[in-house]
Amino acid sequence: MWMDHPGWVLFGTWVGALLTLGIMSFLYKDNPVYKFCEALFVGISAGYWFVSYFWSNLLPKLGDPLMQGDLLVLIPGVLGIMMLLRLVPSIGWISRWPLAFVVGFTAGLRLITYLQSNAMTQLQNSVQPVISYSATGAFQFWPSFNMLLVTLGTFAGLLYFFFSKEHKGAFGTISRIGTWFLMVTFGAAFGYTVMGRMSLLIGRIDFLLADWLHLIN
Repeated sequence: MWMDHPGWVLFGTWVGALLTLGIMSFLYKDNPVYKFCEALFVGISAGYWFVSYFWSNLLPKLGDPLMQGDLLVLIPGVLGIMMLLRLVPSIGWISRWPLAFVVGFTAGLRLITYLQSNAMTQLQNSVQPVISYSATGAFQFWPSFNMLLVTLGTFAGLLYFFFSKEHKGAFGTISRIGTWFLMVTFGAAFGYTVMGRMSLLIGRIDFLLADWLHLIN
């Protein structure tokens, strides 16, 4: 393909490197270069996803059935057009109807899935024997310690949200222990998010140093 030509590959590498530096210029301050790169990224992403959804969803699920005489697909088609009316300020209120349908339908459809995959799974993992034994009947210290810690954290965390009783005395002590468990949980979730962002940053720095500047292999 013509895009595999070394000249085009080098051109793409330079464009990618300059746009990466333009995005990273936000670390200095908000500037026109960053705004241009951000707008270009959003525009290209929107265009890519529009074309992708057109060929993978809109055409096979609306266009092809209509060509075969299936008029029932007109219902979601009309709802989709009504949602696009949000772009017309004078009649944008019409978009609330399909939006309400989508929100209600999605909530009802996902309720069972999320209830089974999140709520019930977490509840099942929380209700386990505190004392753990191996297949040979030997006592297992660390699995038992972990389960005891989970039980204590769950109980203390739930007591923290029990607001019908004043948090003082033994009850207040346990609820304060619950806040420590909650802070550790939120910190772990935040750390997981930071690690994801750091992985993206490492990937871009690797692109700059390896593919663009050829300073590392």
